[in-house]
Amino acid sequence: MCIAATTRTELAHAQTTPGLTDFVTAVRISLQVVLVITSMFQTLLILLHKGKGGGLSDMFGGGVSSSLGGSSVAEKNLDRFTIAVGLVWTAAIVGLGLIERFTTS
Repeated sequence: MCIAATTRTELAHAQTTPGLTDFVTAVRISLQVVLVITSMFQTLLILLHKGKGGGLSDMFGGGVSSSLGGSSVAEKNLDRFTIAVGLVWTAAIVGLGLIERFTTS
């Protein structure tokens, strides 16, 4: 019984430690900034992709370009950048979710 009370007291003290609270707040704000920046950059990267035919890309003039038989190096690099930014965005979402889950208000 005494061990459980000590553990609860230590846990309550750790959750109210000013240094830890400041650190968690700084990480939360950093992840929110990363999330906003990657969201805007991801939108820009997706809009830069060449239309593959059909859908909304044809409506806005994407269907008039001719296909040269394959993807260019620029298109492949754009795909890689889009995937990398998507992974950073996903990591920011997971990090924010974990912070919200394991911190108390």
